[in-house]
Amino acid sequence: MLHLVFQSPIDTAILERIDAGDVAIFLENSVLRILQNGILNDRLTQQLKINRLCVLLDDITVRGIRADELVKGIEVIDYAELVELTVKNPVIQSWS
Repeated sequence: MLHLVFQSPIDTAILERIDAGDVAIFLENSVLRILQNGILNDRLTQQLKINRLCVLLDDITVRGIRADELVKGIEVIDYAELVELTVKNPVIQSWS
């Protein structure tokens, strides 16, 4: 399953609903909550052991966030990769 996370702040209940093997993409203002110095750092680091977590490049760029400021292991993807993930995952859950 593909999870599109728009919600900011990110509710930990959302992270708990992401099953092992699922992919989550953080979009829009949710990218402000996936920084290394953020309160979700430990939780996201644990989540990365069982999930692929991604963020859209344009969403971090427009907010002045560099990739090296994100929780280690979160992948930065572009729109083409976003489209590819939506095609590969027929079930999509949006969290806004």
